[in-house]
Amino acid sequence: MIAYLDTHIAMLLAAGRSNRLTTEALGIIRRANLLISPMAFLELEFLYEIKRSRLPARDLFEKVAHETGLRLCDLPFATVASAALVESWARDPFDRMIVAQAKANGFAWLISADQDFKRHYPRTVW
Repeated sequence: MIAYLDTHIAMLLAAGRSNRLTTEALGIIRRANLLISPMAFLELEFLYEIKRSRLPARDLFEKVAHETGLRLCDLPFATVASAALVESWARDPFDRMIVAQAKANGFAWLISADQDFKRHYPRTVW
């Protein structure tokens, strides 16, 4: 099973706040091959730059990777961008690409607190 972490979820895990996740989300995290979209990785750096995260993206990623086995997804950008073309509900390019990444990888699970994700991508778990 493959599951993607949304940006916010990666931040929660890095901060040691997995208690904020549901039992279902934690179960998937424990069982799945965890991936993060390169767009979520980039968003983590943006959040660091605007001081909404305490760790640079690389440090945060390495911490979560060490604890969970998280890997950066290597699907070709063109494949993900093509999948994102139909995600017209999302105005935020980060959100659009994060959902498209999970969809392009066989409708993988996506762990996110974002209610728009839940409304538009049925394999979202919070």
